Amino acid sequence: MTRISHISTVHSLYDDRIFYKECKSLKKEGYNVFYIVKTQGDKSIDGINIIGVKNYNSRLQRVIFGSIEAFRKAVKIKSDLYHFHDPELMFTGVLLKLAGKKVVYDVHEDLPKQVLYKDWIRYKFIRKTLSAIINVFEQFCCLFFDGIVTATEDIAKKFSKRKTIVLRNFPVKSMIEKTHSPSIKKEKNIIIYVGGLSKIRGIKEIIQAMEHVNTNYELWLIGKFENEEYYEECKNLSLWNRVKYLGFKKLDKVYGYIKLADIGLAILYPLKNYLTSLPVKAFEYMAFGKPIIMSDFKYWKEIFSECALFVDPYNPKQISEKINYLIENKAIREKLGENGKELIKNKYSWEKEEIKLLKFYNNIIKK
Repeated sequence: MTRISHISTVHSLYDDRIFYKECKSLKKEGYNVFYIVKTQGDKSIDGINIIGVKNYNSRLQRVIFGSIEAFRKAVKIKSDLYHFHDPELMFTGVLLKLAGKKVVYDVHEDLPKQVLYKDWIRYKFIRKTLSAIINVFEQFCCLFFDGIVTATEDIAKKFSKRKTIVLRNFPVKSMIEKTHSPSIKKEKNIIIYVGGLSKIRGIKEIIQAMEHVNTNYELWLIGKFENEEYYEECKNLSLWNRVKYLGFKKLDKVYGYIKLADIGLAILYPLKNYLTSLPVKAFEYMAFGKPIIMSDFKYWKEIFSECALFVDPYNPKQISEKINYLIENKAIREKLGENGKELIKNKYSWEKEEIKLLKFYNNIIKK
């Protein structure tokens, strides 16, 4: 049986793109699938072989020791193809290639652009220099790899067309159809946000917007805060009492909470790497027929105009006005929700994307 190994020292065991989509699609197709990931011990989950690597405390330790550990475990598996998901594993990917392995690099986000907005890098000139260095290093490493998978068309433009495919992070239709609402008491109507909880994802602004929102509605946050400091900052806001923070949840649980909700939010700051992104949370809201309020990016307006309203992400008052507009206009709320549901049914499902992935793998393995 053909062996495929996915590798990540950054993403979680239950990452929706890696575990629920790519690994499960490969398992369903009959591949022997391994997932090398930060978790305790080795185990088998839904027929996928989980190989644990240590969860290192610091970024530097993870980059150095995590990469070494991942490489050693990857080589032991003797897979026919290795598919890695973190830019910090690029050198590991090159080593695997030099060892005669077939290697695929999955580019979830545009790292050189991302670095320009990393707050932990204090000085802008350092960010710009580091961004340029990463871009050159990434392009060099990609000369070695057999295939490159990107999450958006915009990211794909950076790489060789000959060996690159775009694999968009759309919802799994079969999972959606099986989703049950959680056994949790719904005391109020729900405005929901799912995803990373960070400054550049507009979390403070959506909490502040609750000041002017109908009191029959509460805000549910699902995801992990970027750090303890930002979590405390949000908790100290006067509107935190209108928030229910549920923490990180597995994808099947996330789907259940979205099913229970009334309005979905995707209000990100207008950073370069977000302007042409395809936010998975928006497609998940659409899958369950939920109207969306989103940042007013030109590209997003082109993609989501039939199922969303758009706002200035820096303006809590405008966000609250759009939320109240949807609350007060049931017909529009339902129409936007139905439009989104139809788009998922006919156009934006993972089942359509997995066909591309399987064909891509088949071509590489046959070489």
